[in-house]
Amino acid sequence: MSVPEFRALLPVRPATAGDRSALGELDRATWSTLHAVQPRPQPPYEPFFDDRNRPEDHLVAEAVTGAQETHVAGYLRLASPTPLACNAHVRQIQGLAVAEWARGHGVARALLRASYAEARRQGAGRITLRVLGHNTPARALYASEGFAVEGVLPGEFFLHGRYVDDVLMGRSLTA
Repeated sequence: MSVPEFRALLPVRPATAGDRSALGELDRATWSTLHAVQPRPQPPYEPFFDDRNRPEDHLVAEAVTGAQETHVAGYLRLASPTPLACNAHVRQIQGLAVAEWARGHGVARALLRASYAEARRQGAGRITLRVLGHNTPARALYASEGFAVEGVLPGEFFLHGRYVDDVLMGRSLTA
């Protein structure tokens, strides 16, 4: 696919089953050693949505391009970190991807802010995430959005010949 010219970001919306192909393509295109702990996806590709990874757990950012076409610019997966009732007040960001051509246009920030509203709508008062220690750009974005480091699992992953920390971050959703 050629790189679209970014014109405008549309309001973030909930994903639908019809987004399966576009989100799967985006997920594969944005795979990087900066954030991935699993190997690069290889054909045949697994379906993007399944019983544990449902459309209703995703928010989608779309952008209008120079040709006045709409393209998926990014997604965020928001889910409960556990099935426990005592943890029902927490939502966890379990994936965030932005197309290369859409980076630098506020897509990730728009997805994050939409996730706060969605988490509140679901009754959450807190939101968390995990980020690899060497992912400096993501950590800076999260910090700028009010996330604080709440824990570090040193050397939790051995990736590409070196140990990488798993950084736990969170923030309150209450005023």
